[in-house]
Parts: sequence; structure tokens; C-alpha cells
Amino acid sequence: MQFVRLKRREFITLLCGAAATLPFAADAQQPTMTRIGVVTIQPRTAPPYAAFDKRLRELGYVEGQNLVVDFLNPERQAGGNAGAIEELVRRKVDLIVAIYQPTVKAALAAAPGVPIVMIAIDYDPLALGYVKSLARPGGNVTGLYLQQIDLAKKRVELLTQALPSIHSATVFWDSDSEDQWKATEAAAAEFGLRLADVELRDRPFYYESALAQAPADYRSVAIFPASPVFFLDRQRLAEFALRRNIATVFGLREWVDAGGLLSYGVKFSTMYRRAAEFVDMIAKGRKPAGLPIEQPSKFELVLNLKTARAIDISISPTILVRADEVIE
Repeated sequence: MQFVRLKRREFITLLCGAAATLPFAADAQQPTMTRIGVVTIQPRTAPPYAAFDKRLRELGYVEGQNLVVDFLNPERQAGGNAGAIEELVRRKVDLIVAIYQPTVKAALAAAPGVPIVMIAIDYDPLALGYVKSLARPGGNVTGLYLQQIDLAKKRVELLTQALPSIHSATVFWDSDSEDQWKATEAAAAEFGLRLADVELRDRPFYYESALAQAPADYRSVAIFPASPVFFLDRQRLAEFALRRNIATVFGLREWVDAGGLLSYGVKFSTMYRRAAEFVDMIAKGRKPAGLPIEQPSKFELVLNLKTARAIDISISPTILVRADEVIE
């Protein structure tokens, strides 16, 4: 009996000791920290990045607890995109979110072992050799790819249907959207649309003086391809177009939300939400080489009737009934 009581006391003592240390053990187990780097000229408050951050939170990531986000603007880094990537390497990020083609190129050169989640909006990663195939990227790059070139023709078609009395327009383009300009030019003749083009080179872009370069009878309609700078300037562009009574065509709805007239493309925020899911998959051990690059399959036509009234134009009822969304 003495032997049994001794064992029981030892057991109780051990149990109490273990219970006393449990809170400290739990406190010592910190969640795994994931560090991601984002390189962009857009502010973090821009709608796509807000959607990206929101999706990460939905997936269980909390900054300061299990997530660190290094959000760098390449225009504020010595060396531009390459300098931003070098800074992310110094900070030992676990993966890089890259939107612009120069960022992907710089990341592949300076951080060949770091996974890259790209959001390819204005370039073809396959043609540039960044991936072996869309189904099997084969390296450290994966993510999403939007074929803007294929959408350029559709935007010209929708413009001529929305404003059937219009027969001429000006296309503004920059270095990031040259391929889209060429595709727009190639499509215009099929729909009886004459085009003038204005290349914008040195930032900040001065849209008033740029418009003066186009023939007078081409200035009532402006087509803006998708471009990082045009996206950053979307509020400026909307105000410029309203001042000059210009009907505008854009690649993404965020421009129409800002006051543009018409857009045809994907929900940009949806792509960024999906990019957050790629980040999550890689953080949990998936390899970019085995994650197929995804292409959006749903496109939306968005019209802003408030803008149409402000510049005193009428949109064809045929297009109005086809619109996925009409902003009143």
C-alpha cells in the first residue's frame, strides 16, 4: 500500500507540474512567419491590392503574427525594379509578387531561387521565356496571365457598337502598352474606325498636351490600353476626359469606376484575390513549377451612364442591354 501511495503522489506531482508548464509551452510555439515582397508603382490602398490583402486575411494571414509584407515602389528605389528586387533579397523574402514584366525579369536574374507569383497583365510570359508552358511552368514562376492583345479587337468592336456615329479616335499608349496599340490598330479597319496614336514617354504624362498632337476630328474619343501608369492616373484621366468631353475606352473596370465611359476586361480585383491564393499554396509547400498558370475566362462590359450624361453622348441601347454592369 505504501508503494502504491508513493506512485500516486509522484503521478499527481508530475501531472500538476506538466499542467503548470502548458501555458508557457503554448506561448513558445509561435506561428510560422511568411514574408512576401510586392513590387509596384501603385499605392497599397489601390483596389486590387486591397482585394489581395483581404483575401490573405480570409486565408488566415495576419500581418505581424504570421505574415510580413514588404511593399516596395520601384520608382523610389535606387536601381528601379532591379534595385527593389535586390532589397527584397536582402530582406530574405519567401516569395515575390511581381506585376510588371521588368520586375519578373529582375527577379529571375537576382533571385533565381525565390518563388515568383506573377500577375501578367501587359506581357506574354511564355513568349518572353519566363515559363516553359502555361500548364507546366517548370521553374520558379507561376500565377496569372491576361492576354490583353486578344481583347484589343473586342474593345474596338464594342466602341463602334456603343457609339455608332463615331468614326475616328485617338489611342494613347506608352512603352508598356505598345503591343496593345498595334493590336488595336490592326482591328480598327475591320470596324470602319480611323485611328490616330499618341505615344507618351516621360512621366508625369501630360494628357492635355498629348491630345493636341492628334488631329482635331480624332479627339472626341480616346482609347487607353492597360498600362501601370494609366492605371495609376485613372482619376486624372477621368477628370481630363470630362473637361474635354471625351468618350473614353479602357481595359479594366477600375477606370470606369473612376469616371471613364466604357471598359471591357476582367475584374482586376478578382485576379489579385486569386494571386493571394497562389501565395498561400506556395507558403504551404507547393512548388511554382507544378502550379499551372491560370488565365481569366470571364470578361465584363462596364458602362458609366453618369459620365455619358456629363459629356452629352448617348450609348446605343443594344450595348446597354449587353452590359454586365451599368453605373448610373
